Amino acid sequence: MIQVMGEALIDIIVSPEGEIDSVVGGGPVNTARTIARLGIQASFIGGISQDALGKRVRRLLDSDGVNCAVETACPEPTTLAIATLDESGAAAYQFLMNGTSSLSITPDVALKALDHRAMAVHIGTLALVFRPLSQATRAVISALSTHQLLMVDPNARPSVMNDPTEFWETFNASLVRADVIKVSGDDLDYMFPELSNHEAAVEIQKKSQAVVLFTDGSQGVHVFTELEDFSCDVPSVDVVDTVGAGDSFSGGFLSHWDSRGWTRADIQDCAKVRSAVNFGIKVAGITCQRAGAMPPFANELE
Repeated sequence: MIQVMGEALIDIIVSPEGEIDSVVGGGPVNTARTIARLGIQASFIGGISQDALGKRVRRLLDSDGVNCAVETACPEPTTLAIATLDESGAAAYQFLMNGTSSLSITPDVALKALDHRAMAVHIGTLALVFRPLSQATRAVISALSTHQLLMVDPNARPSVMNDPTEFWETFNASLVRADVIKVSGDDLDYMFPELSNHEAAVEIQKKSQAVVLFTDGSQGVHVFTELEDFSCDVPSVDVVDTVGAGDSFSGGFLSHWDSRGWTRADIQDCAKVRSAVNFGIKVAGITCQRAGAMPPFANELE
């Protein structure tokens, strides 16, 4: 079983022509749904509103088989994100966070929801940025059992970080414990503007001793470990949009790891890491060919 911690929200998707659609989103929700669709038990640690949109979120999680570790719905309204697509399908985001459901998770709530039977815990995106959710994230990191693998996706959102102090405090806290860190070029450009993306990924690996997965779009996934560095190619696909692609990659990586019975102790095995990365690439490739965050089911990858 894998637990995923972070925000649940509604993505308001704006096409290049200004047409509007909406889907259930939030990077952690997308990751949890991917894991469940691939046949691995998934549990989501996050706030879900009792309003109509929150009920929509919960219905979708239920339909994909994701367990809601925080069972009680909260009175705050559902968090919203506005995802504006460009002609290539890439999304730029704005978030409506203050006073919403995602920020209802306190350290006490999160620690009660944490299940020490989980093989892995995934954290990231806005769970690193906004209090008290960021404080809850740090509490979960400190409370993990020694056997639990921690995967971190900073998924930096500069547009919502007027003061990046909280982001860096949570990210630096994760470096002490992280086993896998997934970063994109956008993350690295923001976090280490004075370094090339390759240099920045190496810097994160040295600081954390974790396996660093740098997802570089069509240029592949570059992997940095204590033992060796290597790259995995990304096949060409017809991209509809990239919403949820990185999240489904992470979900694919973790589901592959868990399905093989691999553990935290195996994370420096480069052959196993390569296998999980290639599976994550396949999952993300299918997601990119669909509108919105719609990860594949296990039978679509057979």
